[in-house]
Amino acid sequence: MKSFMFLFHGGLDPQTASPEEMQTNMHKWMGWVDDLKKKGIYTAGEALLPSGKTLHKNNLVTDGPFAESKEIIGGFFIVSAADIDAAIEIAKDCPDLAHGGSVEVRDVMVF
Repeated sequence: MKSFMFLFHGGLDPQTASPEEMQTNMHKWMGWVDDLKKKGIYTAGEALLPSGKTLHKNNLVTDGPFAESKEIIGGFFIVSAADIDAAIEIAKDCPDLAHGGSVEVRDVMVF
């Protein structure tokens, strides 16, 4: 098995979603995580706050990331799968896809 990183972009907008919609969506996320854990393919994952800093050459630090809200990385998972096609199949269950979100699937390089 290989490791793949899922980077989550967009999805349910907390600025416009009702508390009930947010709670329902969170239950779907937790259910998905539980399912991946039961299958033994979930390694790690966390949500990310939209704020942050970016370090540049010569130790220049700027506020950011600056992107449209649908482009901000909202979180990540690391999962195990046989290949990228299998990882994409796993990603298809992401709850935010139904809300216009996307999942970037990246192969993790092992050194």
